[in-house]
Amino acid sequence: MIKQSKGKIFLADERGINERAGFRSLRTFNFETYFNEHKRPLGDLCVLNDDVLDSGRSVRQSVEERSYVILLPVVGVISYTDLTGYSNLVAAGQSLITLHEQGSKFEITNPYDEELVNFLQIWMRADEQEGIKAFLSTYRNVNDNLNNIIPVFWDAKKTFSPFYAISIGKFSGRGETVYNRKYNDTGIFIYVLDGVFEVEGRLLHRRDALALWNREVVELEALSNDAFILVLEAHFNQP
Repeated sequence: MIKQSKGKIFLADERGINERAGFRSLRTFNFETYFNEHKRPLGDLCVLNDDVLDSGRSVRQSVEERSYVILLPVVGVISYTDLTGYSNLVAAGQSLITLHEQGSKFEITNPYDEELVNFLQIWMRADEQEGIKAFLSTYRNVNDNLNNIIPVFWDAKKTFSPFYAISIGKFSGRGETVYNRKYNDTGIFIYVLDGVFEVEGRLLHRRDALALWNREVVELEALSNDAFILVLEAHFNQP
């Protein structure tokens, strides 16, 4: 019998939902008015929202504590702006990280006239020593790196905290790889963007997530074609 590593699954069907005109947000963790005793933040990883924004619509967000906000478009292009005057366009295949102080606000807009956009918001708590303000990254083409995990931020050590890592990968059916933890004492968080994966003996479907503690190496295998997966490292609370 294979012994499973210590972990927790977050099912896509059990996410919190917030809907209003032109906007839908599915929350893996507690956020704003959504609260579930079993969906508390995982230490520094405190927000993972899967958002869909209608054409021409905007959504404003307020940050309650000093945090990195990472925006990762899945489909389309989004426009970002904040109260410091910084703004940028972020397309699928790119990611934007910005550092926000407590009480800061930002806005995301769908610049299309007719198309929906789908993007992830990932928020990580930042300590007082961390100071990057904004960085836009274009990561390597996943089609040219099939069945591999590639970093989302190509110059992470200069632009991101030394305690976090974010990677992405596209896989063919039965494509497999091993993810090696980058830092000591971090947890590993798996998020399936599309398709079906088996990760450390657990079956994960589209937009399911898995948190793993005390793992230096993670084995994963795609069980469907054109499967996409996101891998994050951060400091987790003990389960």
